Amino acid sequence: MGTTSTTTAINVKQAVPFFGVADMEASLRFYIDGLGFKLKYQWIPGPDEGNPEGKIKWCWLEIGEAALMLQEFRKEGEHNIFLEGKITAIPAHLGAGVSINFQCQDSLALYLEFKSRGVNIPKRPSVGNGLWCVNVVDPDGYKLWFNSPTDAPEESVLTEDGSIVQGSCDC
Repeated sequence: MGTTSTTTAINVKQAVPFFGVADMEASLRFYIDGLGFKLKYQWIPGPDEGNPEGKIKWCWLEIGEAALMLQEFRKEGEHNIFLEGKITAIPAHLGAGVSINFQCQDSLALYLEFKSRGVNIPKRPSVGNGLWCVNVVDPDGYKLWFNSPTDAPEESVLTEDGSIVQGSCDC
C-alpha cells in the first residue's frame, strides 16, 4: 500500500485549471497581451468540425511555472461542454465563485506591469494573511490572485503614489 501511494504522488506533476470561456479572442488578449502569459499549446478545429474561420478553440497558457487551459464553449459535437444538453446557453457569469491563486516572488511588480499593459485592476494591492494580494478579473469573471509574502502589517494597502497605508484595506 505504501508503494502505490508514493508512486502516485511522484507521478503527479502539476494541477492546471481549465476555464470554459465565452470569447476566446477576448480571453487571449487578456491573458497574453494583458497579463503576459505565453501560448504553449493550441487546438484549432477544422471547417468540418464547425470552425470555418480557423480560430483557436482550446489552449494551454503559461506564466512562469504556472499554467491554465482555456476552451471556448461549443454547443454541439464531441467537444461540447454544455453538459450533454443539461444547459442550453452559456452562463452569464461563468467565473462566479471561481478563483485561482498564483504564488509569486513580487506581486507588486506584477501589479505595476499589469497596469502598464492596460489591465483593469478593481482594487489596489493589499495585505492579507501575510501576503501582498493583487486581484484581477478575466473577461468571464474568473478571479486571479497574484500573491507574494510580506512583512507589511495586515490590511495595508499600496496607494497610487507607491506608499503603504495601514489599516485601510477594502478587500
